Amino acid sequence: MLAGKRAVRVGDQLLKEMAELLMQKVNDPRVKGTTLTGIHLSNDLKNARVYYSVLGDDKAVRDAQAGLDSAKGYIKREIGRRLSLKYMPDIVFKHDRTLEMGNHMEKLFETLKSEETPKTEE
Repeated sequence: MLAGKRAVRVGDQLLKEMAELLMQKVNDPRVKGTTLTGIHLSNDLKNARVYYSVLGDDKAVRDAQAGLDSAKGYIKREIGRRLSLKYMPDIVFKHDRTLEMGNHMEKLFETLKSEETPKTEE
């Protein structure tokens, strides 16, 4: 279980460093407005699945994915300089749809709320 706790700690640090790099160093306009929402780091610390969210349509998601994939080498190199890890994990970026689903649910609730007929007092 110790390896799992270490993976969580290292994953949190990786996510923090990646978010900082995206905000301050990566100049690709495709990744502007992209938010890193989570990370899953394997217990051997060799594979990282990084989840991101971006507002917009499917084109915005595709552009963000392309921008993140393009910046992957730079991000790995910079994190390798900042953190002292035996292995730099292989990074895979995945779109996180939970915010979209939450917005959709919120709209559904608003629609239901507005369609409710007020009860008349007798």
